[in-house]
Amino acid sequence: MVTRGSHLTDIVMVTALLWSSAAAGEELPLTENVPISEFQNRTEDVKAYDFDAPPQGMFRSIAMAEDLEERLGFLRTHEIVPIKPTERFHADVAAIFIVFSLHQHYQAFTVFGRCTPEQVAGVMPGAIISEDAMRISLEDDSGYLKLSPPQGGWKPGRYKVEIHTGEQVNEMSLMGTMRFTIGTPRKQPD
Repeated sequence: MVTRGSHLTDIVMVTALLWSSAAAGEELPLTENVPISEFQNRTEDVKAYDFDAPPQGMFRSIAMAEDLEERLGFLRTHEIVPIKPTERFHADVAAIFIVFSLHQHYQAFTVFGRCTPEQVAGVMPGAIISEDAMRISLEDDSGYLKLSPPQGGWKPGRYKVEIHTGEQVNEMSLMGTMRFTIGTPRKQPD
């Protein structure tokens, strides 16, 4: 049996609840006629992406190395790690490896590397002298590119490698640029 007092208590509680939520809504600060620029990204807060520097974003790390090694990772995945990371190589190096690890991704894609001379005597700048590509599957979290020496071997000088990602190389697929130097050949033992 419901008493008149409990019914009155219910009405008082509902009224108090409605009044408190209405009062809280009235306390919200309302701003009128605020310019749209207040709600947009401000240019002073945005850091420009440098395509002439090593890639960032999807790359957790990226390094040039004389060799690489494949290891069994923590989650029983294949991890590719650089051996002797450097940006200076001898002219008689068999290959230059670009080893990278990736953040989690939700789609397969290809990583491309295009090597061109930057300051090399006797070689036209901008000509592609070595390139490689690696297809990255959904489960891959590391990979590598192998730059083989051009016809006649590496000439001493400075080279750059444009790193592209996607399905093909175009002006929108550039992620960053790596640079390395080729020195003189190693001295052969007598």
